[in-house]
Amino acid sequence: MNLDPSINYIVSGVERSGTSLLMQALYNGGAPVGFDDSRKPDPNNPKGYYELEGGKIINKLMDGSFPLDRFKGQFIKITSYGLQFLPPGNYKIIYSERNMEEILDSMEKMAQITDENRQETKEVFTKLNTVMKQKMTEREDIKLLLVNYNTILEQPDQEFTRIYEFIGQPDLNVSQMIGTVDTRLYRQRRT
Repeated sequence: MNLDPSINYIVSGVERSGTSLLMQALYNGGAPVGFDDSRKPDPNNPKGYYELEGGKIINKLMDGSFPLDRFKGQFIKITSYGLQFLPPGNYKIIYSERNMEEILDSMEKMAQITDENRQETKEVFTKLNTVMKQKMTEREDIKLLLVNYNTILEQPDQEFTRIYEFIGQPDLNVSQMIGTVDTRLYRQRRT
């Protein structure tokens, strides 16, 4: 499958919002996905992170040295904070959101800590989400699709169909994408 070689395709969201699941699903569905093995699977992401340079590309985006042109026509993962450093271009961004309490639970579990300033952390990440979505909707060079991790787990066929319609790719194998969803890995569930 080929995506438009004039577009940078990005999966984004705050940390622990489901970006790795999206990258895995796109990869399994046949979409071109750019990643390397710099960050190995671990108990927090047993199926892998599907990212470049261990997820540490934000500094290169900030100083303009990240080779975005090299990744046109394929999906790469850039966490939400890094989106503000995207130079002018042509982008399609799939932005993952998730219940914020679950994100914080997951972050605490991953870091093996209890966040003593959890309410403050929640406010920071909520603001980051709001600001990044606003910035993306204001840019004429970005087309944005918001997806929800919780909804993907409950109705993957609906959300993955929205994704293939957004990227304009009827060859995307939605059933293979659905097969990626493993609800056993939904370990920080909040009702």
